[in-house]
Amino acid sequence: MDPLHPHTVEDLTGRSKEVFRLLVESYLDTGEPVGSRTLTRSLSENVSAATIRNVMQDLEFLGLLDAPHVSAGRIPTESGLRLFVDGLLEVGDIATQERKEIDASLDTPNDISSVLDKAGAMLSGLTHGASVVLAPKSEAPIKHIEFVSLAPGRALVVLVTEDGNVENRMFTPPIGQTPSSMREAANFLNAIVAGHTISDLRNVVTAHVKKHQRDLDVLSQQMITDGIAVWAEDQGSEARLIVRGRSNLLDDGKSDEDMERIKSLFDDLEQKKDIAQFLDLTEQGDGVKIFIGSENKLFSLSGSSLVVSPYMNADRKVIGAVGVIGPKRLNYGRVVPIVDYTAQLIGRILRT
Repeated sequence: MDPLHPHTVEDLTGRSKEVFRLLVESYLDTGEPVGSRTLTRSLSENVSAATIRNVMQDLEFLGLLDAPHVSAGRIPTESGLRLFVDGLLEVGDIATQERKEIDASLDTPNDISSVLDKAGAMLSGLTHGASVVLAPKSEAPIKHIEFVSLAPGRALVVLVTEDGNVENRMFTPPIGQTPSSMREAANFLNAIVAGHTISDLRNVVTAHVKKHQRDLDVLSQQMITDGIAVWAEDQGSEARLIVRGRSNLLDDGKSDEDMERIKSLFDDLEQKKDIAQFLDLTEQGDGVKIFIGSENKLFSLSGSSLVVSPYMNADRKVIGAVGVIGPKRLNYGRVVPIVDYTAQLIGRILRT
């Protein structure tokens, strides 16, 4: 291990550890650089401001603190915040009042889409940050598929799932299609897709078309292939990212440069850039994860932090995530249990 870059808080001496903890806690509370005189009033032992300054200089040399201005106090670096989060952050149970607010906001679930919309609004309001909710792809079993002719060269493939959800996609049917070929294609599909999910469609249908292609006319085969392709192509973008509370990060206290970086972050989120990576962040293990600044490329330019947790379906499979975006001086001790409880509650709702 490089002695200049301690990997754990155990690499710090007792006094250095206490100074570091108090400084970071003060910074997270106020957002302001912390000076030695402030720390002398909080330390458990009676030491001089000069002694504290020497400790702070040592911590700066280790890459854990930074001085934003000459003769000013110190603030933690990203490395320092990571060390604090990993080794010194105290996370307790969610506050009773906050748990009640979350329960109340999600107590009348109409459908999963409504639950996730409410969760996003609740998280941004409760944490005063921006919330992100990654909604799952539709995994409800298929009940029925139908082809509807709209006009020459335009048709609709309608899909109904067993949970009552109805979705449709426009596509260009094969030239020369007839009502009978459309019915034959629909009848063929309904005989084989019932009980399968949308993500299963391509493989299931392709296998059956090859097996029974002698029993299908050319137009019906083409209708099936074109209709299913519409859904298969849409699978990569079907996950929905819900972002709430942008204004909480766009306050008047930020510089023009900070504002532009945050706006760029929201543009990336709107365009679903790196959305797959966003979900991958949560699939690397159970529970809440904290990403600080440049640790995640999606948030590195804005200098923001992300607290995120996955939620699971009845099969204990990760199907989405909820999180809060905030400044690096986020109140991690408060936000972590809020995000954790919300993710667990969504999972319970999905399993009922």
